[in-house]
Amino acid sequence: MSRKAKKRLGRVVLYLLVILIVIVTVAPFAWMVISSLSTKQELLQKPLHWLPQHPTLENYKAMLHGTSGKTTDAAAQFLSSFKNSLTVTAIVTVISLAVGLIAAYSFSRFKFRGHDTLMNSILFTQMIPAVAIIIPMYSILSNMGLLNTKAGLVITYLSFVLPYMIWLMKGYIDGIPTDLEEAAMVDGCSRIRSFFIIVLPVAATGLAATIIFAFILSWNEFFFALNFTSTAVSKTLPVLLTDFSSKFGANYIMACTAGVLASLPPVLIALIFQRFIISGLSQGAVKG
Repeated sequence: MSRKAKKRLGRVVLYLLVILIVIVTVAPFAWMVISSLSTKQELLQKPLHWLPQHPTLENYKAMLHGTSGKTTDAAAQFLSSFKNSLTVTAIVTVISLAVGLIAAYSFSRFKFRGHDTLMNSILFTQMIPAVAIIIPMYSILSNMGLLNTKAGLVITYLSFVLPYMIWLMKGYIDGIPTDLEEAAMVDGCSRIRSFFIIVLPVAATGLAATIIFAFILSWNEFFFALNFTSTAVSKTLPVLLTDFSSKFGANYIMACTAGVLASLPPVLIALIFQRFIISGLSQGAVKG
C-alpha cells in the first residue's frame, strides 16, 4: 500500500471514530428529548418509534405547572429546585471569580514564602475523591447547622470550584507579558489600576471560559447536593431528577422532561460562548 493510500485510510478511520464518538455522546440526550415529546403509550409500542408520531408538549406543561396525579409533588418542586440551582450556581461563580482572580494574579506575579507549597496544596485538593471527604464535610456542616441549606451548598461547591478557578486563571495570567504592566506603572499607574486596565482586558477571553466552566461545574454537581439536602428548601435540580425514580415513583417520561429542562442552561451557555471556551483553553495551555 502506498503512502498516499495509507494516509487516506488513516483519515477515513479517524472520521469514523469521530462519528462514533459523536453518536455515543449525542444519542442519550437525543433520546431524552424524543422521550419528553412522546406519550407513555407510544414509547411502549412495538416496534419502537424512533421519532414520535404525535409529538406533544403536555409533559413540559405538567412539569412547569403541575398536574393531578402521582407526579404532582415532584412537578411542583421543579421550579423551586431550578431557583435553588440558579441561586447557588450564581453565588459560587461570583465568589469564585472575585477570590480566584485575585489569588491567581497574586500567584502569577508575586513570589513569597510558601508560594510553591500553597500552589501544590491547591492542586492537591483537586486530587482528593469526593467520597473520601463526604463524612468529614457532613459532620462539619451538621455542627454548623448548614445541612439542607443553600449556604451549606455554596461553601461546599467553593471547595472544588475555587481551586479550579485559581489554577485555570493563573495559566491565563502567566501568558500576559509583565512588560505591559511595568510600562503602565512607569506612566504613573498603580498596581491595582494596571490590573484593571491591562490584565483584565487581555485575559477577558480566558476569564469568560473560566466563568463558563465554573457555572457548568456548579450546575451539574450531584454527589454533595444529594447528601447535604433533603427537602425543597435547598434541593437542586440534579437531586430532584432522582425523585422521579424513587420517592415519587418511577416515571420515565417526566424524568426525561425534567432532564431536558435542567440541561438547557449549561447547553445554551456552552453553545453561545463556544468561541470563548476554545480560545480560552488554548490560551491557558501556553503556560500553567
